Amino acid sequence: MAQGVIRLLAKLCAAASAVGKKEAEGPLGSCFDLHDDSDKFKQKTWEAAESEMQRQVLGLAIKRARLAPQDVDMLFAGDLLNQCVASAYGLLEYHIPYCGIYGACSTVGEGILLASVAVTGGSAKWASVVTSSHYCAAERQYRTPLEYGAQRSPTAQWTVTGAGAFLVGAVSNKGVNVTRGIFGIPRDSGVRDTANMGAAMAGAAADTLMRFFRETGESPNAYDRIVTGDLGYEGGSLLCDLMRAEGIDIMERYADCGQMIYDRVRQDVHSGGSGCGCSAVTLAGYFLPRLREGSEKRILFMPTGALMSPDSIKQGRTIPAVAHLVELEA
Repeated sequence: MAQGVIRLLAKLCAAASAVGKKEAEGPLGSCFDLHDDSDKFKQKTWEAAESEMQRQVLGLAIKRARLAPQDVDMLFAGDLLNQCVASAYGLLEYHIPYCGIYGACSTVGEGILLASVAVTGGSAKWASVVTSSHYCAAERQYRTPLEYGAQRSPTAQWTVTGAGAFLVGAVSNKGVNVTRGIFGIPRDSGVRDTANMGAAMAGAAADTLMRFFRETGESPNAYDRIVTGDLGYEGGSLLCDLMRAEGIDIMERYADCGQMIYDRVRQDVHSGGSGCGCSAVTLAGYFLPRLREGSEKRILFMPTGALMSPDSIKQGRTIPAVAHLVELEA
């Protein structure tokens, strides 16, 4: 089917993650490979720090896969900054054919799907995926620089400072199986509030999940976890309500990276975490190790993205969203 589930023959063979101070102090802090308490990673600007995170995690992931950069056939990378400059600058030294992608906070899901399609179809033996976000850089671009001291809404989410990198290879390699996937269709729920992105993205997540269940005939009980990337507490609750209205209860299996990465009360993050780095580092640092060791057997991983821009915000436009889904098996 043109808009349906894709069968894949690929494996996530290696991954790496880097985070900032707040993320390292959160409940998953011990899961991440690299962190910097200054959030600067020895760079002069927040944007350069984000590029440096990408550079470091890709190098570590390639090393863990026992490869050299020249062994990687293609690189799918993206971030939240205009023209994806964190990726473009951060990955210059690797000399890998580069495909810049943008799915907002869903970028890691889009990247893993594209890389898996390339490997399954024989276009690549090895494909890499890198994505990142940085709290300070994102605030400066989408809202106001930190120096303004603007108050945050109760529904606002905290953009994760983090980067994740993944190596996708053929099924003959060791790793976590990428078995099926479905690309999201952009949906517009009519939300204009940039401080409530969870509400803007919940409808897109429900649409993608419903299409997957409808075509495959699967139910939530077939999975250990159904994981969204960045809905936070507001959007996560809405997703569960939307699915229940369709006769599907996901509550017992549901998890959201934005709810997991911070301590909501102790770290004062309001509605949880978001950003391209949120689901990327949580998948790399938490879920993939659990799949490898057998603590989880089968999960649906579905990061979500709000497809807005600084100009669309100023023009008062609604916020369309998208959710991409991959099925991962131990």
